[in-house]
Amino acid sequence: MKIAFVYDAVYPWVKGGAEKRIYEIGKRLVERGHEVHLFGMKWWEGEDIIELEGMILHGVCKSGKLYTNGRRSIIQALIFSISLFRPLLKEKFDIIDVSVFPYFSCFTGKAVSVIKRTPLVFTWHEVWDDYWYEYLGKIGFFGLLIERIVSKLSENNIAVSGWTKRKMESIGIKTENSYTVPNGIDLEQIHKIKSPDDKSDIVFAGRLIKEKNVDLLLKAIYLVKYSKPDVNCIIMGDGPEKENLRKLTDKLELTNNVLFMGFMQYEDLIRNIKGSKVMALPSRREGFGIIAIEGFACGKPVVTTNSKNNATQEIVTDSINGFVVEGEEEFARVIEKVLDDNILYSKLAENSESEAQKYNWESIYITCISIYEQI
Repeated sequence: MKIAFVYDAVYPWVKGGAEKRIYEIGKRLVERGHEVHLFGMKWWEGEDIIELEGMILHGVCKSGKLYTNGRRSIIQALIFSISLFRPLLKEKFDIIDVSVFPYFSCFTGKAVSVIKRTPLVFTWHEVWDDYWYEYLGKIGFFGLLIERIVSKLSENNIAVSGWTKRKMESIGIKTENSYTVPNGIDLEQIHKIKSPDDKSDIVFAGRLIKEKNVDLLLKAIYLVKYSKPDVNCIIMGDGPEKENLRKLTDKLELTNNVLFMGFMQYEDLIRNIKGSKVMALPSRREGFGIIAIEGFACGKPVVTTNSKNNATQEIVTDSINGFVVEGEEEFARVIEKVLDDNILYSKLAENSESEAQKYNWESIYITCISIYEQI
């Protein structure tokens, strides 16, 4: 098969769950003899079209800031969707798979699929629905409207979690052509990476945006510090909220407890997770939370929130492989509990590793290609 993936951000230049998903599935498709093209912004130097792990990468426009004032840039998304049309139209594909957010490229994908009579698949990492009003206020109506229009453009839709699939159905996407294919991890690669000499109590990894809710984590650490003055946390990632989070760290007098490490290479990221005791994922909004299952694979319990837009709580079973909490006080309480109780920690760690076995990229690839072939 000849398959086109469409997403403006491209791994490894941008490190996020959606980018990593395309990379992992794409390279496995290539290994099995399929031809894979990825259309994104040009994050690399040199030619517009390059090869990576056997995949053909098309840089359809210059890369730009994905976020403006802490929000996904509408202008950048529009530039990408307009620039996408001609390169995507040049070739004939068996399947075009468009990652839905930030929406505008879905219209380009639809136009090309009609002209070329190519099956179109939308991969939904999240469904925002009324969250648009929280994100943009009154003008969130337009985001909500565009999401509803996009939900009608393709007969074939893939959700990255059962949580997202249920939300897809709630906005009117038909169940008969909807599939669930979760994100995954490379268990063999993770198991080969050794723990660091330097250990930490708590680790966070992710893009530093408001939705990741890292300020809640900092407030929880402030509370933990009363009983554990030497508690320490490393924060891996970068983003528009970094400076605000540093200021909050200073305000809470946590500069000796919290270390900001920026974006890291994958092996270093996993190494630091292995060197921690607790993985914190305080997000208000997640379509899946791939970092959570990477934490599971490292034998780390995950603490996340019960926010109505946080799909990670679907894979974290409270008191079994982690905790689902509300607010910084409960976040702090369960962190203290895990750090203090070695028997509890051992049980959570064992269950976490067991849960991770469900999310091997190899099995996810098999599910994905079978759906493509069926379509």
